Amino acid sequence: MQTRRPMNIDTNKRITDIVDENYAYASVLYYFGIKFYDYDEKTLEQVCSEKGLDVKQVIHSLESVSSSDVDTHPALSAYPIDVIIEYLKHTHFIFIKDRLPYLSKLIKNLQPTEYKPIVEDLQFIFPLFVEDLIYHIYQEEDEFFSYISSLQDALMTPQSANKLYFDMEKYSIQDFAISHDVDDDEMKGIRNITNDYNTKNINSLHLRVVFAELQHFEKELKTHASIENEILFPKALMLEKQVRKFFRDKSRMN
Repeated sequence: MQTRRPMNIDTNKRITDIVDENYAYASVLYYFGIKFYDYDEKTLEQVCSEKGLDVKQVIHSLESVSSSDVDTHPALSAYPIDVIIEYLKHTHFIFIKDRLPYLSKLIKNLQPTEYKPIVEDLQFIFPLFVEDLIYHIYQEEDEFFSYISSLQDALMTPQSANKLYFDMEKYSIQDFAISHDVDDDEMKGIRNITNDYNTKNINSLHLRVVFAELQHFEKELKTHASIENEILFPKALMLEKQVRKFFRDKSRMN
């Protein structure tokens, strides 16, 4: 698959040629209102002129996309747990409001042509994947993140600990971690459909872009999961341990 690399962008190149050299540019153009698959023959200069866009601004955005690297993330381990949760919530927001709608639109507008089985499978499976992922995100925020916040509140304001005592009978960080581990490979079915995003025999630029963006999104999901597994869960376990000690100490005093 392609890597996201910088390139010198020629405004006289066709939109499809620009995207063919770096699939990541398709998403940038999309947010300027340019769906690359609608402009087979027109150049970047022509399309920007038609839409009243500043071509220099578009080029700047295209060239800056290579600075995005999903394999790295801030050194979150040094931050308190509430900051980590806010970072993860922000990532959830980007997934729901940005990445998933873009991928959905790309896949919905695919034309079957000679890749009909792949296209039809993607158009059937991807909406189900989106529905499951959004449900998982909201469930995680409503239950797991809320439980962690309750643990923090109990240590900071002991009078708020009464309700938490009963919540700790229902929830545990270990149970959340086990459930999370089971859900970690959400995109297995999509990998199967796309033969691990293999574009070797795919002539359709549109479908190649879809494969590249799906692969990129899977990397984003893995980075997100690694932050939860390697940073959030260990901190949450320590926090839960402190709260359990607090309840034990409190019971001895009574």
